[in-house]
Amino acid sequence: MLSSELLGLPPDARVLIVNADDLGMSRAVNAGVIAAVEEGIATSCSLMVPCPGAGQAMRLLRERPHVPFGIHLTLVRDHPLDRWAPVAPAGEVPTLVEADGLLPRYGQVERLVARARIEEVEREFRAQLDVVLAAGLHPTHLDFHSIADGGRDDVLDLAVALAEEHRLAVRVWLEPGRRRARRNGRPVVDHPFLDSTRLHPATKADRYAELLRALPPGLTEWAVHPATADRDGERGRRADLEFLVSPLARELVADEGVVLVDYRPVQEAWNRVIP
Repeated sequence: MLSSELLGLPPDARVLIVNADDLGMSRAVNAGVIAAVEEGIATSCSLMVPCPGAGQAMRLLRERPHVPFGIHLTLVRDHPLDRWAPVAPAGEVPTLVEADGLLPRYGQVERLVARARIEEVEREFRAQLDVVLAAGLHPTHLDFHSIADGGRDDVLDLAVALAEEHRLAVRVWLEPGRRRARRNGRPVVDHPFLDSTRLHPATKADRYAELLRALPPGLTEWAVHPATADRDGERGRRADLEFLVSPLARELVADEGVVLVDYRPVQEAWNRVIP
């Protein structure tokens, strides 16, 4: 059975989640994400709690209860100039931080995954969740920033346990995790997951159009990364935004009969199988 059928849709439905990652990273990203959801074809977004724009992002979400969002569990920072620190006190999560108390850079993911103690990962994930819940916000799902399915089985299992505790869904897209989720009757993507950072900025619009025309039946997810401006050393976020809010994007969705969904029906389906 396709995951889209677990959402109550017919087997021939071509179903797409367009999730705007990295809300909270900066003001430019916050503006781009909100525009992509409110004016474009993005259906949901994911909040990064350790980032400098997280406070503004949570204010934007409180003002917009119609915008569904998840928590983008964050253990790495993107750029050497980023000053992202864990939400938990650094002394309580020593295997998750560098000597300066900051989260490790993306290029150090393998070392982080090898050394991270699971009890410290849980402490940090709970701290990130607690910030969001204390703000009176209600996420739909958990996903991971720059570490596919958490990088380890026990980290993914932890995220699933936290999701069960808080009645959320989890983005799962690597094959081992997908198999486990399916055995438990939980909807996950039926087809390859798209990370928009892997697309060339100059040809993004053409590639997105091709993908919409070729979208197969079942549940597909795109993780897009819109912003109103690209920062130094980055390319492609502005290109994401331009396509997502374009008339072409909406025309293609309508012409192709693509069913756009957010994580709320996925969350409901996950909740139906919580022990």
